[in-house]
Amino acid sequence: MRLINLRRLALVAGLFCPTLSFAEGTMIEFSVSEPTGWDYFSDQVMGGVSEGKVAFETINNQPVLRLTGNVSTANRGGFIQARTELDAPLSDTAQGIILTVRGNAQPYYLHLRTKWTVLPWQLYQAKFETSETWQEVRVPFEAFAPYGKLLRQSFKISDVRSIAVVAFGRDHNADLSVLAIGVY
Repeated sequence: MRLINLRRLALVAGLFCPTLSFAEGTMIEFSVSEPTGWDYFSDQVMGGVSEGKVAFETINNQPVLRLTGNVSTANRGGFIQARTELDAPLSDTAQGIILTVRGNAQPYYLHLRTKWTVLPWQLYQAKFETSETWQEVRVPFEAFAPYGKLLRQSFKISDVRSIAVVAFGRDHNADLSVLAIGVY
């Protein structure tokens, strides 16, 4: 199992995070000073009205990325997201994304963009469920489906250029906390 050990992706754990462990003995070590590698986007970039924010907070003495806001499908909108660009390609032997998350018992999404998703509405998307307690979620790359036209049904893992956690597709209040994220 290989975990993303990139500075920008490591920022998901926030400031001065201790070593975090995932199941099966794999580890990600975070030692970051500023959460500058994550960008917030909403449907307002294309005329939507969703509002939200990304904050780096401490919850139960653990730093986390927290995505909150109001997602609205009005005016052809419907998303808020936190996205990070990868500094290096993923290994083609990677099997999926692993996250430690807590939410408001709502579904959320992972969005992957590749070197071939050149239009803003092109991406690969997979849904994951949350609960009000911390849980580990594994999303295999086979679960990602193309979203937008002119995309192949599958993608080459080493072509992935960014990963986003997203509240998407329906009117709702979003509240998603991400403690850790990696690749297995």
